[in-house]
Amino acid sequence: MNQQRIIRILSLFAVGVVVLIMITSSTFITIHTGEKGVLFKKFSGGLDKDHVYGQGFHVVAPWNSMIVYDLREQIREETMDVLSSDGLPITVDISVRFNPTAAKLGYLHEEIGPDYAEKIVKDVVRSASREVIGKYTPEEVYSSKRDSVRFGIQHMVETTLQAKYIELKAVNLRSIKLPATIEQAIQTKLVQQQEKEQYEFRIAKERKEAERKRIEAEGIKAFQEIVNQGLSDQYLRWKGIEATQNLAESQNSKVVVIGSGKNGLPIILGE
Repeated sequence: MNQQRIIRILSLFAVGVVVLIMITSSTFITIHTGEKGVLFKKFSGGLDKDHVYGQGFHVVAPWNSMIVYDLREQIREETMDVLSSDGLPITVDISVRFNPTAAKLGYLHEEIGPDYAEKIVKDVVRSASREVIGKYTPEEVYSSKRDSVRFGIQHMVETTLQAKYIELKAVNLRSIKLPATIEQAIQTKLVQQQEKEQYEFRIAKERKEAERKRIEAEGIKAFQEIVNQGLSDQYLRWKGIEATQNLAESQNSKVVVIGSGKNGLPIILGE
C-alpha cells in the first residue's frame, strides 16, 4: 500500500515538473542580442502587429506565444541563367544583403512569416535580374554597363522588398559568365580599344610637345628681333667706351692697345 502511494506521489510530482517546465518555457521569454519579437495573444485579438518587443527578459501569459525574429543582416547568394537583349545566355552570380524592418516586424510575420528570405527575397532577386539584364547586350553587361546593371537590379529589389517590410542593404554582382566564344571576342575588342586609346594618347602628347616647341621658337625669334632692333652702332660704341673707362680707372697694371680703323676703341689688357 505504501509502495503504491509512493508511486502515485512520484507520478504526480513528475507531471507537475513537466507542467511547470512547459509553463516556464512559454511564460518566461528571453530575447537575445540582435533579435526582436512579436506577441500572439490567443484570447485577446491575435497578433499584436504594432508592438515589437526588444531584447531582454519578458513574462508572457502561458496561452500567448512570442515569435522571435533575428534582425541581424543576412546574405543570400543566387546563381542564375538569364538572357541578354539579343537572346544570348548569361550566367550571373548575385549576392544580396538584407534584414527585416524592425518597426514592421508584426506586419512581416502576418503577411509572409519567418521564411521570408525563401518566399520573397529569392523570387524578387531572380525576377529583377532577368528584367534588368534583358535590356543589355552581353558586352554591356560584361564591361561598359556593369554598374548600370547592378544599380538597376538594386533599385528594383529595394523597391519591392521595402513594400514587404524588408530592408535592402546592397546588391553585388559577384561574377558574370558569358559563352566562351562571346567572352573571347569581347576581351579581344577591349584589348584593341585599349591599344587605340594608348595610341591616341601618344599622338595627342606629341602634338602638345610640338606646339610647345613652336611657341618656344616663336618666343626666341621675337626676343632676337627685339634685341637686334635695340643694338645700334652708336649704342655698341658707347658700351665699349664705358667698359674701357672702367678698365682704365682700375689700379692694376695694364697694357693699352688702340683699336684699328676710324672708330677703333682702345683695349686695355692687364699684366
